[in-house]
Amino acid sequence: MTSPLPELSPAQRTEVELVARGKQEKSRTLRELNLPETPEAAHALLLKLGLWSEARTPYADRLRAATHAVDLPVPDFPPEERLDLTHLPVFAIDDEGNRDPDDAVGIEELGGGLTRLWVHVADVAALVPPDSALDVEARARGATLYLPDQTIGMLPDALVEKAGLGLHETTPALSISLDLDADGNADAVDVALTTIRARRLTYSEAQARLEAGEEPFVTLARLARASRTLREGEGALTIDLPEVRVKADEAGAAVFPLPKPQMRQVVQECMTLAGWGAAIFADDNEIPLPFATQDYPTREVQGETLAAHWARRKTLARTRFQPSPGPHHGMGLDLYAQATSPMRRYLDLVVHQQLRAFLAGTEPMGSKVMASHIAQAQLNADGTRQAERLSRRYHTLRFIAAQPERVWEAVVVDRRGPQATVLVPDLAFDVSMSTPAPTGTALKVQFADVNLPNMTVRVRRVDE
Repeated sequence: MTSPLPELSPAQRTEVELVARGKQEKSRTLRELNLPETPEAAHALLLKLGLWSEARTPYADRLRAATHAVDLPVPDFPPEERLDLTHLPVFAIDDEGNRDPDDAVGIEELGGGLTRLWVHVADVAALVPPDSALDVEARARGATLYLPDQTIGMLPDALVEKAGLGLHETTPALSISLDLDADGNADAVDVALTTIRARRLTYSEAQARLEAGEEPFVTLARLARASRTLREGEGALTIDLPEVRVKADEAGAAVFPLPKPQMRQVVQECMTLAGWGAAIFADDNEIPLPFATQDYPTREVQGETLAAHWARRKTLARTRFQPSPGPHHGMGLDLYAQATSPMRRYLDLVVHQQLRAFLAGTEPMGSKVMASHIAQAQLNADGTRQAERLSRRYHTLRFIAAQPERVWEAVVVDRRGPQATVLVPDLAFDVSMSTPAPTGTALKVQFADVNLPNMTVRVRRVDE
């Protein structure tokens, strides 16, 4: 016989919710109900009593990630001299539904075997100078928080609307140019404040234009291939694992495998080149930046199977950010700085603030101050990224629980004694299970006993 569900007073509910959200450690209510005083137990009780719906996730609260929109005034762009590039075709290419277009690409034929690659980035630093109220708030957040049910910007939506590329007839930008030869070598790099006219495209639209042989997409693809070949020659690693988009609301959750058209890789390579170009420009001009560095992989992994890519990812050291340049071995680059997402990542914004100060003839931030900003922003961004990962996993489990009879294709990607890690590509979801199957084995599995508060699930093989 099951015991009746307890009724919580408003004060008791508040107390249990604080524990579930990681805001309080002790709970007299949980003790009196003979329940553990843990966030997971509190979450389970709230679900059981119907006080929280399954759509609610507590991870952003537990990790101290901001869950409210930034409500600060946004200034206008200051009047200043800019290079007019509105005559050049420029394309802001992103996923369908993207709401913060902060980068765009284009080319300019120079003759003599050289092609100028332009990577234009929203000139956020023009609106967010160092230590302004907007800058302090962005630093406290570290990054935009992308959850399956909502997006909480690092900066105000009004700033995105004002600075986003392709949202207006013309847009101010901070533009990075690389003059590339046919083999992908850079003859020159430069950074300039510009005005551009950008057209927005989805990856699928850009892919269709590439397949139709249209410019500048064909040339962009050629430059990207040459660049990738050069980086691979310097030891750059390729890691190709499944990616998905997780969407959720009160009605349920859904997981969509993310297609990987060639133009996605082309744009990513252009962004990598822009980060390399920005780092070279800063190093040549002695501008301190939060340079991104990475040690050598811990070991070499051969092969192109899912298990090989899984193992290869585990060999990568964590990217470090420091005020002086150093090699980024995973990318095969002698120096690098993330520079193409100043609306979404605080350290990208710092890169722009530093480059902008140099271009304006003012004193950039010193290395000691920057080191402090790097540490603070990275700590806050780490919490944001972890909250995103946990929330995606939670809602993926909701999606799994809604179809208990479904059989999933899986692959054994790792082993530790009797336990194996299996990866379900359609979900980009990994889970541990007992099986003697060796690494690389394809198998069919079913899930059962989903526990959302503890984020656990039982998996069994069904093709034996």
